Amino acid sequence: MGERAIDAATAAFVAHRDLLFTIAYEMLGSAADAEDVLQETWLRWVEVDVRRVDDPRAYLVRITTRQSLNRLRALKRRREAYVGQWLPEPLLTSPDVAEDVELAESVSMALLVVLETLSPTERAVFVLREVFGAPYEEIAEAVGKSPAAVRQIAHRARRHVDARRPRRAASLGEAREASESFWRAIETRDLQGLFDVLAPDVVWVGDGGGLRQAALHPIVGAGKVVRLIAGILDRADGVVTAHLALLNGGPALVVRVGGELDGVVALRVENGRITGIYYVRNPEKLTRVDRQTPLTLR
Repeated sequence: MGERAIDAATAAFVAHRDLLFTIAYEMLGSAADAEDVLQETWLRWVEVDVRRVDDPRAYLVRITTRQSLNRLRALKRRREAYVGQWLPEPLLTSPDVAEDVELAESVSMALLVVLETLSPTERAVFVLREVFGAPYEEIAEAVGKSPAAVRQIAHRARRHVDARRPRRAASLGEAREASESFWRAIETRDLQGLFDVLAPDVVWVGDGGGLRQAALHPIVGAGKVVRLIAGILDRADGVVTAHLALLNGGPALVVRVGGELDGVVALRVENGRITGIYYVRNPEKLTRVDRQTPLTLR
């Protein structure tokens, strides 16, 4: 490829990089794997004669989707052997992401957890159609299916996700208020305050990846979750502190014990109460909580 062609390829890739990363991340739930997919996308993109590409964005999305699908199929097998519960890698995001309701919901921990229950192809179709609004014909080319098959897959995936996603996404203000109340109750050891902010059927999911202690199975019910939190505080090897940060487009708690980063707590909030608590402690997943990751749907 000549120097001018490389310049054109580079310009197109850079222009759409944030979009490609967002697609890969929503398909994989891992920033590290999304970055690997982007590297693979670039290597294939520079082999293309860009002068013959009518729509560089669509072409790049197609490459990224195919590479993400390949990686997701391999990851599905690895995640079956994962120690304990697997949660997505949390990302520090900008206020702009939080204010974009559609984008914030699409990268929220709650939705990404639901997407983990889809097959790789269902996840790719759902992300491209429901999140990015891609035409069925374009999705068909990306996943190697007919447009008719993609329509059926999209319908099945949407029905599956709708049955499991939050019934009404909390506003940014509601989520922040619930997060602040949750931490205030923990900080003051106000157990009744915890019960007040937790839904009766709240679910706690912890991810230590075998590297840090975490519940191996989900904990269900406000009483059990409150006892779990009390036990964690009693066993902590230092003072437990936390601050609110915008992670995955919503308020979350960055927790430190004795001044050292311990984990990230993302909350699922519905009707003003917390219905899901996701505690990521695996240190390999905490590399993106101190620097913002740009995300976009466009």
